[in-house]
Amino acid sequence: MKPLYISFAVWLVLLLPRLLSAQNTGTITGLVRDRATQELLPGVTVVLEGTALGATTNEEGRYRLTGIPVGSYNLRASFLGYDPLLRANVLVNSGNANIINLELSAGAQQLGEVQVVANRATRVATAETPLSVQRITTEEIKSNPGGNFDLSKVVQTLPGVGGGGTGGTAGFRNDIIIRGGAPNENVYYLDGIEVPVINHFQTQGSAGGPTGILNVSFIEDVTLSSSAFNARYDNTLSSVLQFRQRDGNPDRLQGNLRTSATEVAATLEGPLGRPDSGRVARTTFLASARRSYLQVLFKAIDLPIRPAYWDFQFKTTTRLGAKTTLTSLGLGAIDNFEVGVPRNSTPEKELILRQNPKIEQWNYTVGLNLRHLVPRGYWNVALSRTQLYNKLDQFQDGVEGDESRRILLTRSGETENKLRADMNGTLGRWAYSYGVVGQYVQYDNRFFNRLRRPVLNAAGNEVQPGVEVRFQTAVDFARFGGFVQVTRSFLESDRLTLSAGLRTDGNTLTDDGRNLLRTLSPRASLSYALLPTLNLNASVGRYYKIPPSTVLGFRDEAGRLVNQGNRYIRSDHYVAGLEWLPAPATRFTLEGFYKRYRYYPVSVRDGLSLANLGGDFAALGNEAVTSTGRGRTFGLEFFFQQKLTRKVFAVVSLTGFRSEFTGRTGAYVPSAWDSRFLASALLGRKFSRGWEMGFKYRAAGGSPYTPYDLAASQASYLATGRGVLDYNQFNTQRLGSFQQFDYRLDKRLNWKRFTLDLFLDVQNAFVLKNPGVPAYTFERLPDNSGFATTDGQPIRPDGFNAIPLLLANDDPSVTPTIGFILEF
Repeated sequence: MKPLYISFAVWLVLLLPRLLSAQNTGTITGLVRDRATQELLPGVTVVLEGTALGATTNEEGRYRLTGIPVGSYNLRASFLGYDPLLRANVLVNSGNANIINLELSAGAQQLGEVQVVANRATRVATAETPLSVQRITTEEIKSNPGGNFDLSKVVQTLPGVGGGGTGGTAGFRNDIIIRGGAPNENVYYLDGIEVPVINHFQTQGSAGGPTGILNVSFIEDVTLSSSAFNARYDNTLSSVLQFRQRDGNPDRLQGNLRTSATEVAATLEGPLGRPDSGRVARTTFLASARRSYLQVLFKAIDLPIRPAYWDFQFKTTTRLGAKTTLTSLGLGAIDNFEVGVPRNSTPEKELILRQNPKIEQWNYTVGLNLRHLVPRGYWNVALSRTQLYNKLDQFQDGVEGDESRRILLTRSGETENKLRADMNGTLGRWAYSYGVVGQYVQYDNRFFNRLRRPVLNAAGNEVQPGVEVRFQTAVDFARFGGFVQVTRSFLESDRLTLSAGLRTDGNTLTDDGRNLLRTLSPRASLSYALLPTLNLNASVGRYYKIPPSTVLGFRDEAGRLVNQGNRYIRSDHYVAGLEWLPAPATRFTLEGFYKRYRYYPVSVRDGLSLANLGGDFAALGNEAVTSTGRGRTFGLEFFFQQKLTRKVFAVVSLTGFRSEFTGRTGAYVPSAWDSRFLASALLGRKFSRGWEMGFKYRAAGGSPYTPYDLAASQASYLATGRGVLDYNQFNTQRLGSFQQFDYRLDKRLNWKRFTLDLFLDVQNAFVLKNPGVPAYTFERLPDNSGFATTDGQPIRPDGFNAIPLLLANDDPSVTPTIGFILEF
C-alpha cells in the first residue's frame, strides 16, 4: 500500500505542472510601524529585491504589492532616519495573500552611510537585548526539514538549543534545553500573553511534550532570547521565546488545509464586519483546528501506544480608533494517551505496556491585549487566563480498576489569572519602559505513586524500604512584580548603546515571598560598534524564577505544606560576544556565556537536583525539596546565517558547553543535559517551477545517565513496571553521540485562487542509530507468554526468581511524511 501511495504522489507531482501553463500571481500586504513607539509610518518604501515591484505605505501605514509572480523573494523596507529591514525568503503564492507587518528601528542613518546601514538589515538584536537573540520567520519554519511544522523542533537548529534527543531527553520529545538549563527554565509569550503550555502531553511542572500546540499558519516570526532579557520578562532562567502572530487578511476570506503523516489541520481567516468606506475592515480574525490520527496509524502497525489530540487557536485584531488596538487570542488542547494490547507481543511491546500511564489532559489560554498610542510611546494592558487539567492512571500489568495494583494516580489542576500593564516611550536619545504584573494562582492535586517495593534479603529481612508517595492538596496565592528599563545611545552615530533594567517579584505563599528585596533583579547590557559592520556586545544580569506549583503545593501525608520555606531560584548570567554583518543578508555571531545558579530545589528523598528532571510524562516536583542546590553552565557559541541569496539559504550553529549541578552532597556533577557539544546545519535551495529542497543535520555529544539499582529494580519491577535508578551513581555513565539527518522536498502548484504544496519530509533519513538509556525488564519465555524464571516456577511477586535483562534502546527511528497544504 505504501509503495502505491508514494508512486501516486510522485506521478501527481510530475504530471500536474504540464497541466498548468498560465502565469499566476500573488499579493503581499501589511502595516509598517516604528518599533519603539508603535506609530504607523506613512511613506515607507517597500520593495521586492531583484524586481521592479514596490510600494509606499499610505497614511495608515499600510502597503500593498499585487501582481507578483509566484515564487520566493526578499522583501526590503526603508525609510529615512530608520535602519532598513530585510524580510528574507518571503513565499508568494496565488492561494493566500501574504500578510506581513514590519517594524522599523530608528537609526543614525546619514546620507553618506547608505551601504553601511543597509548591512544592518538582517540584524536581530535590539538595544535592550544586543546579544543572545535569534529570530526565525514563518517562511523558515514552514520549510524546515524534519520540523513537521512544529515550532519547538524548529528552534533546535539555533545555537545553544538542545532537546529532542540532543539534550538528554528522548528523541520524540520537545523539551527545549537552552545552554545546559532545565526544560522548565524557559517562558513563552504569544503576542505579549504568557502561555505556560505549548506542547501536547505536557509534563506538569515542566514544559516538554512530544509535539507542539501552536499552529505555524498563525506565526509571523519567533524570537529566542537566551540571555540579556528585558526587565519586563519575569520567571525566566534560561530563555524567553516570543511567538508573534500575524493579523488576518483584511480584504477577503482565505484559508488552508494541511495534512501530514500525523494530523490534519484547517485554518480560516479574514475580515469581520463591513470595512469603512474606502478602507479595510476594522476587525480581522484567524481561527484553526487540528486533529491527530496517530492512534489510527499506530494501531494499524501494531504499536501499543495510542496518542490522540485536538488543538484550537484563534486571534482577532480590532482597531478601536486611530491610536487604540484590541487583540484577543486563544489557544487550547485536548490530549488522550492510551495503551492498547498488540496483536503480536514482543518484549519491547510488553515493556511499553508496563511503563506508560493512561493520560487525559486539557488546557487553554485566553487573553486580551489593549494597546494605546500616546505621544512618543504607547501603553499595554494585558489580561489572560490559563487552566490545565492533568489526569494520569497506571496499574500493574495494565489491570485497570484494581486499586491494589495501582502504580500511579494524578488528578491535578492549575489556574492562572494574570494582569500586566506597561508603559513604553522615548525621550530624545532615551528609551524607557516600566510596568507591573499581578497574578492569582490556584493549584490542586490528588496524587499517589508507588516508586519501589521493599528489598528483602534471603532471610526475608528488609534491606531497602519501599517508597510510596501519597498526598492531597489545594492552595491559592497571589504573585506580583514590577520593572523599569532605560536605554540610551552615546557617541557619534550612536556607536555606543547602554541599557539597564531592574525588576522584583513576590508572592503570598512562600515564607519570604513578600520580601521584594530578596528578588531584586538588576541587569545591564552594552553594544559598541567597533566597525560599521562589527559590534561588540556584552550583558550581565540576575534572574529569578518561583518554584513550580507542583513544588509549592506539595503536602506530606499529615497535610503540611513542607516546601513553603523554598526560595526563588536564582541564575546570574555573564555574556560577551561579537556580531559581524558583512552583507545585507549575512550574519555571524560568536558568544561566550557563563551561568551560575543558586537556591535550586533538591529532592529530600533522592538527594537529586530538580534541574536534572522534566524529561518524562508524569510530573515534576511532587515531593519535599530544599533550596540548597547550586549549578553552573558555561560555553562558547558560533552562529552563521545566510538569508535567501541566489535561491540558496543556510544556517550553521556550533556550541561547546558544560552543565553541572549539585545535589545533597554539594558536589558538582554533570547534569542530565550535559551533552558537551551541539551542532546543526541547514541548507535550502529554491528551484524553478515551484520546487524546493532542504537538508538539516544535527549532532550532539552523549548525555549522562544513571545506572539502575539492580536489587531495588528486581524487587520493584513487577509492581511498578520500571527499573529503579541508583542515585549513588548519579550520571556516572554516558550515552553515545546523537546524529540525525533530515530531508524535505516541496513542489508548489499555483492556480488562479488556489495553491497546492506537495511535500515529502523525512526525519532521520540516513537511519542513524541514536543511543538511549537502556530499559530494565525481565527475560520472557521464547513464546512471550510470560516471564522466564531461574527455577522454572511461576515468577514471585518480589521478582526474586526472575532473570533481569537490560534492553538496548538504540533502534533507529525513521519518520517519513507525505502530505499537502492546500491554500484557498
